[in-house]
Amino acid sequence: MALNIPGLVALIVFYAITFAIGIWASWKSKKDRKKGKPSEMIIVGGRNMNFFIGLFTATATWVGGVYINGTAETVYLPTRGLVWVQAPIGFALSLVIGGLFFVNPMRSKNYVTMMDPLQETYGNMIGSLLFIPPLIGDIFWFAAILASLGATMRVILDIGGYLAIIISACTVILYTLLGGLYSVAYTDVIQLIFIMLSLWICVPFALLNSATENIYYTAAQESYQAAWTGQVQTEYLGRWLDDFLYLVLGSIPWQIYFQRVLSASSPRQARLISYLSGLGSFLMAIPSVLIGAVAASTDWNQTSYGLPTPVERGESAMILPLVLHYLCPTYISIGGLGAIAAAVMSSADSALLSASSMFAHNIYRKILRKQATEKEVVCIMRVSMVVFGAAAAGLAFYSHSIYDLWFLSGELVYALLFPQLFCVLFIPNTNTYGSAAGFFFGFLLRLLAGEPSLKIPPVIHYPGCSLVDGVYIQLFPFKTFTMLLTLGTIVAVSYLVAFLFKRNILPHRWDVCSIIEENIPVKWQSHLLRERSDVEKNKSPTTFTTHKLYIGPTRLLKSILYISYTEFYRGMA
Repeated sequence: MALNIPGLVALIVFYAITFAIGIWASWKSKKDRKKGKPSEMIIVGGRNMNFFIGLFTATATWVGGVYINGTAETVYLPTRGLVWVQAPIGFALSLVIGGLFFVNPMRSKNYVTMMDPLQETYGNMIGSLLFIPPLIGDIFWFAAILASLGATMRVILDIGGYLAIIISACTVILYTLLGGLYSVAYTDVIQLIFIMLSLWICVPFALLNSATENIYYTAAQESYQAAWTGQVQTEYLGRWLDDFLYLVLGSIPWQIYFQRVLSASSPRQARLISYLSGLGSFLMAIPSVLIGAVAASTDWNQTSYGLPTPVERGESAMILPLVLHYLCPTYISIGGLGAIAAAVMSSADSALLSASSMFAHNIYRKILRKQATEKEVVCIMRVSMVVFGAAAAGLAFYSHSIYDLWFLSGELVYALLFPQLFCVLFIPNTNTYGSAAGFFFGFLLRLLAGEPSLKIPPVIHYPGCSLVDGVYIQLFPFKTFTMLLTLGTIVAVSYLVAFLFKRNILPHRWDVCSIIEENIPVKWQSHLLRERSDVEKNKSPTTFTTHKLYIGPTRLLKSILYISYTEFYRGMA
């Protein structure tokens, strides 16, 4: 097949438009940075993001290249089918649950990143450990969506996938580096519109192709392959449930999600964005489902693709671009290519900004260099964007299964980070010891369960574990089981260690994490710090007394209550 010149030109035009919008947004953000902290403008857009822009960017974040490609691939696969397409419903429920329970405690306290409450409760050392799962997840997510674009370019344009990966990565890095969340949000608007229009235009042409059987017929009857609706066999119910819960709960503890809701102007607006973006991400999956159904209903021998079929050639991961190329006119397939490119960029820039913002704000500023200036933090954020983007592009060259890489990107986040965030927000008095024990225990359990895509054999053979074609398959819902054990470990160890220290079973000098002091409520801790600060600033007794006269009765009452509380707490200890 010769190089598709019109398609290449159209793609270059689309990239140029996207890049121009990103540059314009970065110019706009520079004007607004003068009104607040530059780093917070880059990370959360100054917390004044327009509602509709916020809704578009929150939806576009989840509707990435892996999302639309992976959905079509799953519907097409004879061993899977529609019943295994869990991402649209899973993401929708995740965004609804996030809006109901997680948005308000995060947005009302004006956190900058998802890691802030974790570091606030467990300390910076544990915070640096908890940073590792989302970092790996964001890089894997970026790599997966770049790989999906490379596969598409190879099919439709007949160019090397590596070239598409490099060009896309460089474009995303550059406009994200210049404009931060503003560039990401404004480019998401044009990208989401392009995805919606392009894929829906392609669907009728694919459905009406002469090589395609009626999808209503093939939904229940076997034609060229098994019915595309699929089925879940009894022994696979545990795995199906495990994957579904992983998508619903494991999609919450991501900075790309909280970046959107934390940028909203109010908690109410943040919740509304979360609800509506869940509906939007579900609706955006419909064209991919139809394209997957068309692929399963097509006699590929009647197309120029010929036999064997894509699944027999091991090209099922590229089924969406294959349908666009072989079942649609050329000018239509070019539009579909643009949709995939738009989907890739809308998620890639979010993942890149997520990883770099957490590193600059939570690792560099709070751990490595606490006296860092705003200019220094912004510089570090931009350097980390280049490093993380290059790492993701390198990994994209080695991806073999888009859907597997997508699932793998959130394994550690679900098993390790979701329990930590849940405890911080909803379970009082969990502490650093419990957090550390839960992290290492959960990581060990997940590692011992094995990972076929990394060729790691399982040490723990859960019920239903079977050997299929030389690979061990865990049918037990081990991901959710690991998450629950991690959650239980955090709570149990936290309360046990606190009990041992309070009852003097363990000497207080062994309390290296100072949890006895940490167990005093945060509002009293902050009050104590204010009082200490006042004493330091007013060392003269006369001056201090005069200063207290201006405080008024409210603060005096708080001081009395604080002293009473601390004395009661010490008596209990």
